[in-house]
Amino acid sequence: MNIPLTSRAAATLLAAGPMAIGLCLLTAPHATAANAACPAPGTSATTATVDDAQCSATSSGGGAAAAYGLGGDASAAAGPTSLSLAIAQNGGSATSTSTTLSGPAAIALGPGATVTAAGVRPGLAIGIAGPGTTVTVSGTAGPTCTGGVGFAGDFQTLQGCVSLN
Repeated sequence: MNIPLTSRAAATLLAAGPMAIGLCLLTAPHATAANAACPAPGTSATTATVDDAQCSATSSGGGAAAAYGLGGDASAAAGPTSLSLAIAQNGGSATSTSTTLSGPAAIALGPGATVTAAGVRPGLAIGIAGPGTTVTVSGTAGPTCTGGVGFAGDFQTLQGCVSLN
């Protein structure tokens, strides 16, 4: 079941984002996989590969990107004056890209979880996917959530989605 959200509902869900992230992290299956961390503040780039964990992060002047592969693949890229975060756990794949004054976060938790989040306009956005779920935040159209359990909220478009399959 994919549930489109109005701008008011999306704003409410975005406000509850930190609580949703914590709940997802607490209930996600934990793996004994290796961890790869890729912080990239300012003008920098970093990559890391450790066993089954990979990450890469790049950022331009005034931006900051961070990617964390916790047994998954994470990639973050931040343009000037923007923030970008990607976290992938236990076989998930998370990709986040940002341009000026945007701040997307992509969090993929579990096997087959895929999140792609783009910041193309000023504003914050978040996408969280559980096992077997695909969440996409384009920044220009409403987010999409398909597959298992997932959530997205986008202040760039004032829209969101929830998948409860």
